[in-house]
Amino acid sequence: MTSLPEGLLGYLFLLAIALVVHEPWRWLGVALGRDIAIGSPVFLWVRAVATALVAALITRLTLFPAGALGAIPTGVRVVAFAVGVAVFFIAGRRMAPGVVAGAAALIAGAVMTG
Repeated sequence: MTSLPEGLLGYLFLLAIALVVHEPWRWLGVALGRDIAIGSPVFLWVRAVATALVAALITRLTLFPAGALGAIPTGVRVVAFAVGVAVFFIAGRRMAPGVVAGAAALIAGAVMTG
């Protein structure tokens, strides 16, 4: 088995693999979802599943961090999670503001705790 190339070439190789694997599914989703009405049950289900997946991922990263995230104290991660959830509800149950606020709180907490 060979290893990845060193340096910038290795990163470009990984980026190319990620694009080849990811983009066809993204474009298929765009093509299939183009005619789905925003208020339809199918769209609401897809949005609910996407929201649940993000919530599960954030919860897992909060409680069982991997890598550098493990160096941030648990209290900081839990407070950042709470900030994200609060902003999610304050912003009318919109996921993007909640994720951004939680990430900002996590970064601020990490900087303050050193």
